[in-house]
Amino acid sequence: EDAKESTEVAGTQVHHTMMGRAIVRVASLEAYKKDPMASNHPEMLHTNAGEVNPTSIDLWDEHQKLGHRWGMTIDLNSCIGCGACVVSCTAENNVAVVGKKMVMNTREMHWLRIDRYYSTNWSAEIKEAKEEADKKGVGAIDMYLDMENPSVANPKVMFQPMMCQHCNHAPCETVCPVLATNHSSEGLNAMAYNRCVGTRYCANNCPFKVRRFNWFNYNGNTDFAFNPTQDDLGRMVLNPDVVVRSRGVMEKCSMCVQRVQAGKLEAKKAERKLQDGDIKLACAQACPTNAILFGDLNDENSAISKLRKEDERNYFILEELGIRPTVSYLTKVRNCDVEMVEEVKEGAGEKKEG
Repeated sequence: EDAKESTEVAGTQVHHTMMGRAIVRVASLEAYKKDPMASNHPEMLHTNAGEVNPTSIDLWDEHQKLGHRWGMTIDLNSCIGCGACVVSCTAENNVAVVGKKMVMNTREMHWLRIDRYYSTNWSAEIKEAKEEADKKGVGAIDMYLDMENPSVANPKVMFQPMMCQHCNHAPCETVCPVLATNHSSEGLNAMAYNRCVGTRYCANNCPFKVRRFNWFNYNGNTDFAFNPTQDDLGRMVLNPDVVVRSRGVMEKCSMCVQRVQAGKLEAKKAERKLQDGDIKLACAQACPTNAILFGDLNDENSAISKLRKEDERNYFILEELGIRPTVSYLTKVRNCDVEMVEEVKEGAGEKKEG
């Protein structure tokens, strides 16, 4: 009798989907050897003067390069999708535990999520995929839902950590009526929680869908009795360096600003300059494969600055929107033999890598 019962599983994979755009980039080892920039050419912007590189034009003034400018780079080759970064971020930043029911209502609170992508039988080029969908009489929504089904022959999988990209020209900042979200002098997209009135305009305007809204007072509402912070003893798990957000407030990744400040204070007490590697973010510290690198982009000798200059795989998500993200990714390079590549092509409808 028990075998005939069914249960619903709470998942977040299609809650904030960004499918239909060049989010993850993949290249075969053979293509990478021929051209290190394989599958990593920027999306061109269409203008009256023709196609131009989106980084060559801008409506905004550049931020002054004063002091620190923090950045993060994530190596998609190293990420194994274990979720350790998600757990550490939740613990470090007092992210509320909302339970299965809220997650199924698309009200999860994680600041950091792991997006998972399969190779499918649909074309890698969205234009071609839409033409194929028109022939089959399939709508765009059904097409994207079907892309969640992996290809039959030897499907491939990719994991991509996704958090606030701390855009230098952030679309969330321009729509906030009370300036609750703003840009710090160190290049971070900051939040002033006591200023937020919960319009959720920022969530609507975020192309990465990484902002979260507090529908309830999760840490004080008895409906969430499974939350460990419901009693005095349970509240000891909270990080005293991070505020506990209340109902009606938007929140998101802060790039562990409390750890950034603590690192600067430790260097000041030691009467020395802040050195590369002094600050470890919660997600980077917990990553077992060291896929996440954090550092000062204004420091030419920092590991992250050198990596972005020397590694041709470095790219920014949705840079064609002109939002200038601070977080970058490294293209995944697959080391497959010829037979496996041909098998995947047959199963994926001649899907091109990248």
